[in-house]
Amino acid sequence: MGMGVYRSCTMPHAYKIFVSSVQKELGPERRAIKEFILHDALLCRFFRDIFLFEDVPAKDQTPDEIYLSEVDQREIYIGILGNQYGSKNTQGLSATELEFVRATAKHRERLIFVKGEDDSHREPEMKAFIRRAGAQLTRRRFTDISGLQREVYASLVDFLERRGALRMSPFDAAACTGSKLADIDVQQIDLFLKTAAGRGRLNLRGQTSPKAVLTHFNLISDGVPTNAAVLLFGRDPSRYLSNAQVHCLYFRGTEKRKPIDSQQPYEGNAFSVIDRAVDFTMEKLVRRVDVASNGPIAPISYEIPESAIREAIVNAVAHRDYDSAGFVQVIVFADRVEIWNPGEFPPGTTIETMREPHGPLPRNPLIAEPLFRAGYAEKAGSGIPDMIADCRAVGLPEPDFAQHGPHFVATLWRDWLTDQRLAEFGLNERQLKAVAFVKTHGRITNQEYQNFVTVSKPTASRDLDELSKKGVFEKVGTTGRGTHYVQGMKGLIKGSKGS
Repeated sequence: MGMGVYRSCTMPHAYKIFVSSVQKELGPERRAIKEFILHDALLCRFFRDIFLFEDVPAKDQTPDEIYLSEVDQREIYIGILGNQYGSKNTQGLSATELEFVRATAKHRERLIFVKGEDDSHREPEMKAFIRRAGAQLTRRRFTDISGLQREVYASLVDFLERRGALRMSPFDAAACTGSKLADIDVQQIDLFLKTAAGRGRLNLRGQTSPKAVLTHFNLISDGVPTNAAVLLFGRDPSRYLSNAQVHCLYFRGTEKRKPIDSQQPYEGNAFSVIDRAVDFTMEKLVRRVDVASNGPIAPISYEIPESAIREAIVNAVAHRDYDSAGFVQVIVFADRVEIWNPGEFPPGTTIETMREPHGPLPRNPLIAEPLFRAGYAEKAGSGIPDMIADCRAVGLPEPDFAQHGPHFVATLWRDWLTDQRLAEFGLNERQLKAVAFVKTHGRITNQEYQNFVTVSKPTASRDLDELSKKGVFEKVGTTGRGTHYVQGMKGLIKGSKGS
């Protein structure tokens, strides 16, 4: 990266940028970004129209009208966020957030840069805005103008690569450096062919040698297996791709803190890693044996449908950003399962739009295709809607999806007592502690409650009876030492009826 002498640059398509921030607070940063882009030898070839409101002559239109009209005309929104939120309109939104909302609605590329590491000095509205933006996309932080320029440069180059403006091989299509055809597992190729044929998704005629199969799926580059080939069919993918593992962890409580009750890093080809990560997760969930309706074998169901767990893990492996050094994490807590995936939503999409029916948007199409053929994934763009439907069908809350820094996180709830639902019951602090105790230990007695929150027996009885009446707890037994309380199922039964 460097700032060369400014020169006129031409190319078939030049992208337009809208720079948004509180002008009075971040005026130097705004100006520096525009000048940097126009003078950089690479960026000036692609970005020649950078909008700053202070450069616009006075017009009859109101400022808000000018802002939003300019956002509509540009492909990229750059938001620079500092301590001040800015003046609010009648909707209670600052110009910067209003422009962000408009860019989101118009499916524009949005890049957010936050000044400073210390959030304590920010106005409350700005803190809230940063959280809202961070739930949708990665926020990059900077401390000075030089740091801002570096972050903007990296983000714009990434944008150009994803748009195909810079001719670079994507990760899945690039040759896996150092690998050979001998690194491909012949047995895994054979298993894949049988599985895909059994699913009715592959009828490969002619040669079925590893080289022929890889060639058929465009997994050979100049005679060398691609990264996708090694991930899917390699004998030891971690030999060449250290971030290919899926790391599974289990915590008995509801927080990620030591000691870790169980953890397992899974390595191997993508099919094997997915299967073992799903098995690890399902082993930690509660199983229920249902009444057999036909035949002697009673069906088994889990508190979270296996289909939803598998979909989330497959999505993480297939669509993650393999240029990131991070790896997929599957974390089982007492009340939820989280799947952490290095990467972001495709440009122009949001968490809300991905919840709705949409076409397939694979980040790594050469990885996704064999997973589809083997029945691990679909090509309908229905993954997230299916996960939502599967969880709602058994009375569970809808999964949550959020962007946490460079990771996209899917959260599947093990029970209906989420923080949002608990807030509706108006429980006191003691009762909330009891709910957390039961989620971790499975049950609580009156004596345990007295000791745990330090109250008298009458107070403990009143608190527990209230929890039972509200359906949060269910009382097991009537009197005596064996009487205890477990988590109520009323929410699940109610939810399963579609209410």
